[in-house]
Order: sequence, then C-alpha cells, then structure tokens
Amino acid sequence: MPGILTTPRPIPGQLPPLVAGTILIALALPVFLAAGWPLAGWVIGAVVWASSRLLALLLTRLNPGADNLAASGVVGFGMTFRAVAVMVVVVALAASDARLALAVVALYALAYTLELGVALALYFSGETAR
Repeated sequence: MPGILTTPRPIPGQLPPLVAGTILIALALPVFLAAGWPLAGWVIGAVVWASSRLLALLLTRLNPGADNLAASGVVGFGMTFRAVAVMVVVVALAASDARLALAVVALYALAYTLELGVALALYFSGETAR
C-alpha cells in the first residue's frame, strides 16, 4: 500500500516558491533597518539568495533523467556547487565580520526555508501521478 511519501506526483512549478522567497527578502529590509542590523548583511544575503536561485533555474532547464545522464551529472554537480558557494561566502564573511555573516545567514536561511516549505506543500498537495 503506497504511502504519502512514496506516491509519485508531478513536480510543481517554481514560480510560487520563488515569489514567496522574494517577498520574504523584500519584507526583511524594513526589519533589518528597524532592528539596526547591518544593511550590508541584507544586501549580501539577498544577492547570495538570488544568485543561488538563478543557478537553480539554469540547472532545472537541463532536463535531467535516466535518458540524459550527462545533464543529470551536471545538475548534481551544480546543486552541490550552490551549497558550497553559499558556505564559502558565509565563511569568508565570518572571518572578517561575524555580525555581518550572521545577518546574511539568517536572511538566506529564512528565504531558503520558506521557499522549500512552499515547494513541499505544493508537491504534497498536488494530484498523484497516474
């Protein structure tokens, strides 16, 4: 008997999670200003998140699958590179300014988590594949 986690579904569109993350980034600006957090943290966090999303968008256009192993390899490497690139930026910032790095990590983590949550909600609320 298939369960909720083993039932295949079509992959939902990327627009709703992207919009949710973008709205969170935009709403975080007044919070950063009101809390007195470094504005550079918001800017760097927003740029890192947008760059990560752009790379993900480019990678999803490659159509990975069992019939296209080269594209699957590039997507796998690219997704790993996304995570490593974000961590390199955060570690470099933490070495120079821990408060700035914390602001970047907080913004990126919130936007990424919201985006992932929206994508998962859309996936599990969708019709099952036949």
